[in-house]
Amino acid sequence: MTAMEHKGFDGETDFGSPVFARLRAEAGPAWAAYTNHAFVAGLADGSLKRENFLHYLVQDYVFLHHYARAWALAVVKSETPAEARFAAGTVDALLNTELALHVGVCAEAGISERDLESAAEERENLAYTRYVLESGLTGDFLDLVAALAPCALGYGVIGARLAREASPDTPYRAWIDTYSGKDYQDVCQRVAALLEETAASRLGPDPASVPRWAFLSKRFRTATELEIGFWDMGLRGGALPERAA
Repeated sequence: MTAMEHKGFDGETDFGSPVFARLRAEAGPAWAAYTNHAFVAGLADGSLKRENFLHYLVQDYVFLHHYARAWALAVVKSETPAEARFAAGTVDALLNTELALHVGVCAEAGISERDLESAAEERENLAYTRYVLESGLTGDFLDLVAALAPCALGYGVIGARLAREASPDTPYRAWIDTYSGKDYQDVCQRVAALLEETAASRLGPDPASVPRWAFLSKRFRTATELEIGFWDMGLRGGALPERAA
């Protein structure tokens, strides 16, 4: 099944994963509040202030470092070589590709990589990243993937929608192109397949019928709510890092 063959509510793709579709539906209003947040709308129509976008990028740089740590923990929590390879490959992509995109954009605004590395971490960032890491430390590989999925798949959903709906002259077109592009959409397909396979291998062919499902659904919903807080932080804005000497 391809992403185009299976759609969730509001026509959003579930990237071919019924497990993702159900988790997203059970997240309730939080999912729409995340993917249709005012910050996202500002990216689409170009009304988001540049300083707010840069503040978000700085914090997202910090976030991605911890997100990579969580995927590294997934290597430890993996039960098969395939799971470990997937997690290790994701760590490599985050640290050596996605972080580099942030460095490049911030450098154009006079914010160096050294500045990014010294940036103070906002409380919303702390709450989200430590929650994801805690999910892996106290749970198993499936717990961790459930907490990681809202970020990976939500950005794919947002990117695909904004590619269709965003203003042609939004200054945030490069961001939209990154998350709507084939490379990132392919990542979403693979993460969704991992979620599907991981749930089936640990919970059986009908994961939602197992008592543990309610706990996994709560993990997914909580991570989604923390994504909302991250966008809130972006809209609130904040001081950019002081330039390193």
